[in-house]
This record gives sequence, structure tokens and C-alpha cells, in this order.
Amino acid sequence: MGVIEVSFIFEGSVRSDLDDIKAFIKKVLSRIEKIIQDQDIMFDIKLILNELIINSVVHGNRCNCNKSVNLFLEIAGNTIRIEVADEGEGIDFDISSYDPTELKCCGRGLIIVDGLSDELYIDNNRIVAVKYMG
Repeated sequence: MGVIEVSFIFEGSVRSDLDDIKAFIKKVLSRIEKIIQDQDIMFDIKLILNELIINSVVHGNRCNCNKSVNLFLEIAGNTIRIEVADEGEGIDFDISSYDPTELKCCGRGLIIVDGLSDELYIDNNRIVAVKYMG
């Protein structure tokens, strides 16, 4: 088995302030755009980042500006791995239990991320989304 080359790693954190998050996500996306030319994949990554980071701020950190959201993003071969962690108490969410006919807001972001990702892992206050390119 060959070695998979890592072509990009981003690791950073942002405080739980919606204005700071907008600039943070824009910075991350501007770096990724230099590597990924496919606009459909870029759209998916932008949506995944927005949903996970904003969920972490609102639901995990309860908009407490003294708490941060951490992001680790890696592009290796044809795989994009996005890991987001907050300082909240964590979630216990079963995606299969979500019923869209109930019109609840809670859980919708994770359903969107699950639909855009090839793999999704929820572990307490950390979520990992994996997307394959091509």
C-alpha cells in the first residue's frame, strides 16, 4: 500500500463570536481554494464548515465569547477530513432519529452535514466529517 500524501493541513481556533467566525471561515476557504478547483466540492466544504462551526458556537459553547471552537482540516489524497470541537458538554444525537416532518430546527445542521459528507462521526463535543473527492 502506497503512502498517501498530505497536501494541506489547517489547524486553528476561533472564539465563539459570530463576527469572528465569518472571518475565520473565509480565511480557511481562501487557503483551500488554492488546492481544490472543483466549485461543487468547495460549496460542500463551505456549508459543512459553516454548519459545524456555528453549531459549536450556538449549541456547544452557548455563544460564550470566552470559549473557543477548534478546527482541524486535512486534505490527503482524495480525502478531506474536517474535525470541529467546542468547549461544550457534548451531544448525544442519533441521525437516524431525525424526522424532517416534525419541522424542528434542532439537528437539521447535522443532517445537512451528514448528507454532504461521506462519513460523519460524533464523539461528545467533537464532530468529524470526511468527504471524498472524485
